[in-house]
Amino acid sequence: MKRIIYLFVFFISIHFIGAQATYKNFNSARLGEARDIKIQLPRSYDKGDKSYPIILVLDGDYMFEIVSGNVDYASYWEDIPEAIVVGVNQYGKRDADNLYSEQNSLPIETGAAFFEFISMELIPFIEKTYRTEKFKVAIGHGTTANFINYYLLKENPLFNAYVAISPDLAADMTTFLTEKLPKIENKTFYYLATSDNDVKSIQKGTKALNDAIKGVDNKNVLSSFNDFIGPSHYALPAHAIPQALEDIFFVFRPISKKEYKESILKLEDSPVDYLVEKYRMIEDLFGIKKPILVNDFRAIAAAIKKTEKFEYFEPLGKLARKEYPDTLLGNYYLGRFYEETGKPKKAMKTYQSAYILEEIGGITKDHVLELSEQIKADFGY
Repeated sequence: MKRIIYLFVFFISIHFIGAQATYKNFNSARLGEARDIKIQLPRSYDKGDKSYPIILVLDGDYMFEIVSGNVDYASYWEDIPEAIVVGVNQYGKRDADNLYSEQNSLPIETGAAFFEFISMELIPFIEKTYRTEKFKVAIGHGTTANFINYYLLKENPLFNAYVAISPDLAADMTTFLTEKLPKIENKTFYYLATSDNDVKSIQKGTKALNDAIKGVDNKNVLSSFNDFIGPSHYALPAHAIPQALEDIFFVFRPISKKEYKESILKLEDSPVDYLVEKYRMIEDLFGIKKPILVNDFRAIAAAIKKTEKFEYFEPLGKLARKEYPDTLLGNYYLGRFYEETGKPKKAMKTYQSAYILEEIGGITKDHVLELSEQIKADFGY
């Protein structure tokens, strides 16, 4: 359902998103010519000093808008971080840009020049010109989905995530990847997609590559795969892009019902540690220090209540005080801890002290006062 919404919003907002993009004629010494690029900055770019991941889109002449539209929409709802989207126009130059040797499957001549244009000119220009984070995503379709893999084969891979939609693979690419992926030392995301209506040779090669990647024993490699029903080779990007973004940035999303039921409720240890680790991973992976969402606090509190592990209200309250010091959130959870662990007088005082703080997340001053008064009535304080 979420993917359908993303697509709907994309189609009704192409004009708006395109109007916000910056178009540049980039002079490339490596290519020996100028190349048109498109750059979409996040909505918040001019409102602060935040830095953002880079999402590079090859085949930017037809792929840029569908990627930038989905990025803008998903980041608006905080399902993914805001990002700088960069598209490279390859109209009429696609074959030359993606040229590789039939003998060893590696870029040659114009393909080698294009490889260096991306890694030695374009990405450094974006990093120098804009406020960027270390996390970078490369997206390709067909032959460009094959080409982005060359950056993964580098000794120090250029990108942290690779979105290969219906890749038209070079003969040796699957072998190259299965030799490289076991050696990857940093978290690397790899997304693959094909469909039952894809070009048959591409469909076969994509499935074979997916099987090979699944056989890689390396916890640093996080892969996902979609075999869609219905879309043609050219329709696949509209279906794959929202799913790829969702899979790559899965940890960034607010705690979902699925995560709550399948992960948090089944924890044997502290759900508060789970919450802290979730946000530490966001910072480690994407370079983004994201404040813990109030709704994520509420999800952990609900799990504590449901599992009756009330002792975890104490660390949750202390964490809430740290994250939202001017609000009553921390005192509310600490009051719950004292109340559920047999310290009613301390709970009452903690609730009372919360009355002077700001309301947040549906927790009101009247509510904490009612809790305090109830304890006072029950115990005659």
